[in-house]
Amino acid sequence: MKRLKNLMRISTKFDAGLVIYAIAVGALERGHHYFVQYPGGVGYMMLGASTLVVFIAGGALIDYVDLRQKNLSA
Repeated sequence: MKRLKNLMRISTKFDAGLVIYAIAVGALERGHHYFVQYPGGVGYMMLGASTLVVFIAGGALIDYVDLRQKNLSA
């Protein structure tokens, strides 16, 4: 069980980058569906909101990795 836990842990910025990339691809795909379903301003707003979530989640992941690396080295 511990090996599986270690496999799922985000421990480096490279791991965080891969997760952020996966979130971004999914969010832009979802935003495209929103844009097709709601053409016009509402579609652009939903696309922007789904993209903004990636920036927020990405920043949180990078901060987590930095804090974790700082705590492990101290």
